Amino acid sequence: MTDALARRAAAVASVRAFFEGRGFLEVETPLMVPSPGLDVHLDAFEVARTVPPRFLSTSPEYQMKRLLGRGHTRIFQLAKAFRRDEHGERHSPEFTMLEWYRAPAVVDDVIADTEQLVARVTGGQVVLRGTGRVVDTRPPFERMTVAEAFHAYTGASEDETFRMAADDEDRFFRLLVEKVESALEQLPHAVFLTEYPAPQASLARTKPGDARVAERFELYVAGVELCNGFGELSDADEQRARLVRDQDTRRARGLPVYPIDERFLDALARGIPPCAGNALGVDRLVALACGTTEIAEVMAMPEREL
Repeated sequence: MTDALARRAAAVASVRAFFEGRGFLEVETPLMVPSPGLDVHLDAFEVARTVPPRFLSTSPEYQMKRLLGRGHTRIFQLAKAFRRDEHGERHSPEFTMLEWYRAPAVVDDVIADTEQLVARVTGGQVVLRGTGRVVDTRPPFERMTVAEAFHAYTGASEDETFRMAADDEDRFFRLLVEKVESALEQLPHAVFLTEYPAPQASLARTKPGDARVAERFELYVAGVELCNGFGELSDADEQRARLVRDQDTRRARGLPVYPIDERFLDALARGIPPCAGNALGVDRLVALACGTTEIAEVMAMPEREL
């Protein structure tokens, strides 16, 4: 454990040096927020006895985008994030997230940041203990669209993939986990999954010329999903409509319905520059650099020890 914590400290220092060397400003935003986000797959911890209610942040995204609207064009944050009912080898209800934004920027700019950062922290390869398996993390990483991956690993056509994402989400995610992600796990190199169907990206802008897909990407290394990045949606009216749809979906599924963050929408309405950002799991990245996919091995005090 002592060695793992030393390697974690070195990795975090390397992350800071990476961004500072590229002109990014480190910021800190509140952990107690008026809206933890409306993603239908995430549940938040409510902070008791507050009026109006406050929630522990599931991501600093809303607040960091507000900073973009104030003129900060390159920002990053190493933040604690909290998500209910997340347990397992790669999950914890409290974890460390690295989030960063560039403006003006396009999604390819942040994909390049991600490649270079992961290569820096892992030294260009991941060597998994026990099996000795080696996974190449030298840029550039392979890219596959979601439609290409579904066709290659499930046999679904492009049209069928988009229909599932819109109308049969349970089947879409079942195939994603059981077929696509399990196949990506076997690859000997890092791979980006890109161009998610638009219904699966409520905070990302749609791709110019193809409204069926969103400018969303995820990175997989040895089967570990490391990050979730976007070309950011900046249209306040469209963002409000998507958030209302998410509220309706949560209500229909019997899930807690969180408030919309009006100050976030106000910031979009006043205008933010064209931008892209990414949220990366620090515990997962450090675990891979240490040769494991078990995040508890690189946490000073994982949940099971509390």
